[in-house]
Amino acid sequence: MHRIIKACLHLALAICLMPAQIGFTAPAARPPSQAALEALSRANAAVVGIEVTSAEGARSAETLGRHRSGSGVVIGPDGLILTIGYLMLEADSIQIVTQDKRKIPARPVAYDLATGFGLVKPLLPLRGMSPVPLGSHTGLENGETLMAAMGGDDADVAVTQLVSKRPFSGYWEYHLDAALFTSPPITNHSGAPLFNQRGELLGIGSLLVADASGKTPSVAGNMFVPVDLLKPILADMQASGMSRQSRRPWLGLTSREQSGRVQVVRVTRDSPAHAGGLAPGDVILAIGDTRVSNLEEFYKSLWAYPNPDAEIKLTVQQGTDIRNVTVKAVDRMTTMTKPAGI
Repeated sequence: MHRIIKACLHLALAICLMPAQIGFTAPAARPPSQAALEALSRANAAVVGIEVTSAEGARSAETLGRHRSGSGVVIGPDGLILTIGYLMLEADSIQIVTQDKRKIPARPVAYDLATGFGLVKPLLPLRGMSPVPLGSHTGLENGETLMAAMGGDDADVAVTQLVSKRPFSGYWEYHLDAALFTSPPITNHSGAPLFNQRGELLGIGSLLVADASGKTPSVAGNMFVPVDLLKPILADMQASGMSRQSRRPWLGLTSREQSGRVQVVRVTRDSPAHAGGLAPGDVILAIGDTRVSNLEEFYKSLWAYPNPDAEIKLTVQQGTDIRNVTVKAVDRMTTMTKPAGI
């Protein structure tokens, strides 16, 4: 409880100070009321730690490690926990860490490739935890002060601020039409829930980013996946382990935008792109007849193919040569060790 009291004191100060510190002009605001303090306290009480060990030989261990830790938050009356999906990717074992340091075994319920969300369910009851209400970023404005909460051994709360809402394209074949960016940054962001001052869940922590504002000068911060994306797919995720949007073509490319072009940085071994002869340094000029100049155009053109195993025609610049390459895509989920339970 002392952590939430500390956070609320910070929150009261931050409402007045943070807009000026980060360069936003916000209307004068009153310190949190007793109702707000109680709402934030209830929200924090639903936060847990998550500890994961991936399966032996899991490919994701190459980039994420075999042993992972982060946070999650209870969103269902049956103890259903929302977290960030990469924590539980190819998991062999999952444990929930409660705020009184109990460790409870859990099973994976869903991993959604399209949004990045993960769902976990404890195998034993979580005593004294109530689900948090799901909020929305609709009406959320830059400069609004928010609270992030972290569970596990490094459990804590932090005051942060919304600095932008905008599309986000990840280098790993991932795109969100709207993501929440906050600053100042928190380092233990993986799966950390983000709350408004009513104690409503707004997003789940995904990344530490160098440019949260999208403006000059840039500010470091975090990217949160908004829970608005969860609401229409939650039933699908619980029923089938993913959303329908997650069944889409995957090539196995790590790419970046450079000077209005999509450049390949890395090719996943044994991936469709690897089989098609693509290599780091190649530039993707077009998919089919559609020219692409940034990651968003690249991904949306790729995912426009209705079948995950579609044959994708690429126009690729390799050095000074322009080549037409046909790559047979795959469903990403079929390339990974699937956790028992999904």
